[in-house]
Amino acid sequence: MADERAALASDSSQAASSKKVAPLIAIAALAIVGLVAWRVFYAGPSTPSSIVELTGRVEGDDSAVAAKVAGRILEIRVREGDDVKAGDVIAVLDDRQVQSRHDQAQAALTAAEARTASARAQVAVLAEQLKQTQLSFDQSENDSHGRVAQAEADLSAAEADRTQQEASLKLALFDKDAYTRLVTTGAVSERQGRLSISTADQQEAAVASANRRVEAARAALTTAKASLSNPGIRQSQVAAVRQQLIQQQAEIATSVASAEQARFQLAEADANRQDLTVVAPFAGTVITRAAEPGEVIPAGTPIVTLLDLAKVYLRGFVPEGDIGRVKIGQAAHVYLDSNAAQALDAYVSRIDPQATFTPENTYFRDDRVRQVVGVKLQLKGGFGYAKPGMPSEGEVLVSGDTWPKRRGHR
Repeated sequence: MADERAALASDSSQAASSKKVAPLIAIAALAIVGLVAWRVFYAGPSTPSSIVELTGRVEGDDSAVAAKVAGRILEIRVREGDDVKAGDVIAVLDDRQVQSRHDQAQAALTAAEARTASARAQVAVLAEQLKQTQLSFDQSENDSHGRVAQAEADLSAAEADRTQQEASLKLALFDKDAYTRLVTTGAVSERQGRLSISTADQQEAAVASANRRVEAARAALTTAKASLSNPGIRQSQVAAVRQQLIQQQAEIATSVASAEQARFQLAEADANRQDLTVVAPFAGTVITRAAEPGEVIPAGTPIVTLLDLAKVYLRGFVPEGDIGRVKIGQAAHVYLDSNAAQALDAYVSRIDPQATFTPENTYFRDDRVRQVVGVKLQLKGGFGYAKPGMPSEGEVLVSGDTWPKRRGHR
């Protein structure tokens, strides 16, 4: 009996030991399976020969938006991070100085045109006077009385015209005073006030021209009467009138040139007025705001910096030994660290002409001694979430037309 009990106890001990070992074996088997799975799914195979990999970060080309003219900033309508469309207003500058130059140019143009009109009227008068004087010189003494009668008729006509011009001037001055008061009270616009002033100025020039015609007619009458007694005087009078005519023609040329200069200044002021509104040259995102309302800036001073997020790219580096396989225009994929599973279509848009040492921000010292070449992968779209500064990975399809399946990304 004792031997049987000992045998039973030994069998029971062996069974218990077997039960303890079995779970350990199962755990070890699971660990081996897990290690194999990790190596298959995470360690993965080496990079396919048709692919060249690179790492870097997303970058973009920015553009400074500046005012074409100097001035004080009235308002800036965007802030950093704002998205804008092409043509959106970025900033508005004070227009008081430009308006002042515009008004000065307008006044100069009005004055030059008035001088031109007056000189042309005087030329017409002098031309007629020269004609009459020359005719008086050529005609015989018997026609002197007829010339006197004609000169008297011309004088009467000139005086009648002057009376009419003076009446028109009185009306223009009345309107000028009335509009000036109405502008002060705000009943009419400043433009209407300036128009009434311009009309009065032109009418004053017309009266002055009429006075000169009267004087010319009176002088012609005097000449005609003088010819009755001394025909020799008429010859010197012809020369004097001809000289006056030449002077008035020169005055026309001068006033016409002044008018052209004033028109140019007026057009320049109008163009500068348009330039006071600074607009976005393209759609993009405001990344910096370099000025604030109230600042006085010279022409060309950047106000904001825009970045076109639809034209961002991955800037990375390829080892010198692989760069010979990379060509401009090859298809590429970019993977953002924020969404490494999604491939963004891209292409090789630039390869640096010279190699360089691995950038200093490489994490492993041994890698920093390698020669690399900078490569730019241009994304075919901004996709709305590719932002400058994002760490990213890229791969270039250097052979074949089909992308191989790889770990992690696909």
